[in-house]
Amino acid sequence: MSQTEAPSTAATGDRLRWWTELPLIVLVYAAYSAGRLMVRGDEAGAVDHGLAILRAEKALHLNLEHPLNRLFTAEDWIGVPADFWYASLHYLVTPGILIWLFRSRAAHFRAARTWLMASTLIGLIGFTLVPTCPPRLLSPGHGFVDTMAQYSSWGWWGGEASAPRGLGGMTNQYAAMPSLHVGWAMWCGVMLWRHGRTPLVRAAGIAYPLITAFVVMGTANHYFLDALAGAAVMGLGFLVSRRVVRAADLVRARVRSAPVAGSARPGRTSPAPASTAASSIVSGECQTSAGERIPRQRKVSAGPGGGPGARSSDAGGGTADWGLPCSSEAESLGKAR
Repeated sequence: MSQTEAPSTAATGDRLRWWTELPLIVLVYAAYSAGRLMVRGDEAGAVDHGLAILRAEKALHLNLEHPLNRLFTAEDWIGVPADFWYASLHYLVTPGILIWLFRSRAAHFRAARTWLMASTLIGLIGFTLVPTCPPRLLSPGHGFVDTMAQYSSWGWWGGEASAPRGLGGMTNQYAAMPSLHVGWAMWCGVMLWRHGRTPLVRAAGIAYPLITAFVVMGTANHYFLDALAGAAVMGLGFLVSRRVVRAADLVRARVRSAPVAGSARPGRTSPAPASTAASSIVSGECQTSAGERIPRQRKVSAGPGGGPGARSSDAGGGTADWGLPCSSEAESLGKAR
């Protein structure tokens, strides 16, 4: 493998397992949904925030919601598909791309999943700090029509929200800033563009977030600034996710390098066995070289100069030997005399 080629997840030992990834994603989404319901905020404050956003857009000439909403309301062939788009694709395309990455782009799945989850939790902070009334819930004098209510007979959603009929009270309708419909669609678009291998897939990566942005404004579910905030949240989530991934990799590396219980510590060697610890054997006050069992006088080999006093090297140890008896042999010889 070349140095520029990214190692696969399996090659690095981080093989993905669906029974660990699925509970993690479900847990984060459940926490997000529960937190979204708990931070509804008061209606008066949400309406004030919505009107403040609308005034800011008019001052900046960014009020795209009104013309789009009039178009979606007047043309049901546009409004009905847009409502289906808003109520359905948010919950179908995003999980579908997660599954696609898991199965076909496993080396990129962990980073992509972390980016999505980090951005979702950041969006929850926005819902908590800035509860915002969407355009469709403002008083009729502001010129908006709730297309979800107008075309509710065409789909499964009720007039209260994009949730199924009878479950409108189970959603937080003031969680409009930022627009995670746009944020998640932007994430899907980036994944399709970066990891798609055909021009059609990459074109879908461009079209999906753009169409979603027009849909959320035309259905009067979000302001234009909500859409911009959704994109900004994804950018911030991307920066945060990179730090999270690096920290997770560091922790994983430390866990793997930690010594296993019962194993020798790095840098330390096991003590040598008793049989090899000593290089010689001491027996009867006579030291022998390695391998000798009985103390004896080493033989003297005559060198080139001849004579019994010539030096010789021990065959086993390679040390000098002068041909003298060892101390115990000398003592026994003296007694014999």
